[in-house]
Amino acid sequence: MRSARQVGLNGFPRLAYTRQEADHILQVVPGERSLKAVDFAASKQAALSAEVGRYRILHFATHGLLNSEHPELSGLVLSLVNEQGELQDGFLRLHDVYNMRLGADLVVLSACHTALGKEIRGEGLVGLTRGFMYAGAPRVMASLWDVSDVATARLMKRFYDEVMKKGMRPAAALRAAQVSLWQERRWKSPYYWARFIFQGEWQ
Repeated sequence: MRSARQVGLNGFPRLAYTRQEADHILQVVPGERSLKAVDFAASKQAALSAEVGRYRILHFATHGLLNSEHPELSGLVLSLVNEQGELQDGFLRLHDVYNMRLGADLVVLSACHTALGKEIRGEGLVGLTRGFMYAGAPRVMASLWDVSDVATARLMKRFYDEVMKKGMRPAAALRAAQVSLWQERRWKSPYYWARFIFQGEWQ
């Protein structure tokens, strides 16, 4: 699972299929238009760098942190250790996201509970998706509940195949990927394929 809700800040299990997820995306995106940041390179500093603003799609495959009472503390878990083995701040919080400047058409949050937040009167839903849209992304793909690492990797592979190889719009590509998983006996339950939604512009 990719959820960090029930574990302490020191207890993030390694997600075995996120590298597979990243590798497939890079296979379908031209090299000169992509940047792979994994392991130590997947740092908070890298996520907040100006270079991130150059890319049309941002894909985060990691653990999600949900704080429904204090949504500004919700975030994504990036590398918590540097190349020297020293601990570092690897939590990309909502308040950090608000300060990003993005040129992306799409942000994909491949982590648990990233579509959730806190409903605040006069403000609406305050959470990670709102932060990325405030930072400049017109649409964010995020999850409603705990996600299966292996099922998500399969879903994302099919999603990016539809977007990059067939030229589908993101919402149509997500639907096609979901139908594809639903047609397989192992992944037929909505638990595996229905957790991702779009917020913002869905076309």
